[in-house]
Amino acid sequence: MRLSLKTYLTSYVLITAFILSYSAVADTGTPIKISVLKFGTVNWTLETIKKNRLDKKNGFELIIQPLANTQAGKIALQAGAADIIVSDWTWVARQRQFSSDYLFAPYSSAAGSIMVPNDSAIHSIKDLSGKRLGIAGGELDKNWLLLRALALKKGIDLQTSLDTFFGAPPLLNSLIKQGQLDALINYWHYSTRLKADAYREIINTHEIIQQLGINKTVPILGYVFSEKWAREQSISLNNFLTASHDATQLLCTSDKHWKAILPLTKTHNTLTQQLLRKSYCEGQIKKFSAEEKQAIADIYSILADIGGEKLVGTVKQFDPNLFWNSGH
Repeated sequence: MRLSLKTYLTSYVLITAFILSYSAVADTGTPIKISVLKFGTVNWTLETIKKNRLDKKNGFELIIQPLANTQAGKIALQAGAADIIVSDWTWVARQRQFSSDYLFAPYSSAAGSIMVPNDSAIHSIKDLSGKRLGIAGGELDKNWLLLRALALKKGIDLQTSLDTFFGAPPLLNSLIKQGQLDALINYWHYSTRLKADAYREIINTHEIIQQLGINKTVPILGYVFSEKWAREQSISLNNFLTASHDATQLLCTSDKHWKAILPLTKTHNTLTQQLLRKSYCEGQIKKFSAEEKQAIADIYSILADIGGEKLVGTVKQFDPNLFWNSGH
């Protein structure tokens, strides 16, 4: 059957449009949706990926979905609205007990710390007794639980010997500046901002871990995603992890690239900016082998003893299969 000229032209236009549409998708690359806190420091890495087209160069399109809080990210991942979120391995370990297939790929080892005013009489954990301590992250925050574990090792029960106040990180920083807290445990970038204001660090989370007998620097945060999605998109995922590493390298080695994300730090203070960059770069994951994985398992056992079912659920055995193997 012969086609009319009109039918031929219509078919040609449709086929051409399809080819152009397919080419556009191919040029864009596999979309990867990551949901993160709107003002979280991981945005420094993600924006560097976008600004330097590291996603396009690695064959994927990074779609950043800003969120108001961390819970919203977890909901987005569970609902399939996000491919990746940023969280810690304690959350992943618990979710896997509930038949979730989430995996963890290390992102940063930057750790929280205990901060006090520079003229404070607090110089050690023992000095915290009877004081007002602010805690970011809630009563099951791993920084708080590890501090409690170390204090118990020294014969001190911080659960009963001081006044605790749980709150959002920026609120806690504000309260200690107003003199309403004697000390606080906060996330690394909030602690760094206090250091720039002449506040003093008593001990950080890595030092607590070392004093508990675990002599390894472990990741604190990582990229979290479904194992099913990861296996289906393993090439794109590994390319994303490569782009993330490369972006971090740019921020830590190039003043030009660091200056490009300075607006995201929400500070115009040069000293604060310098300290933030230093802490961010010190958090780079330089090694993640079987030794670090075992160290995490050991830390998890300590957290399980202190946090109990509220933190780890009914199964206290750490699942070593929760880490993403890039060789998949």
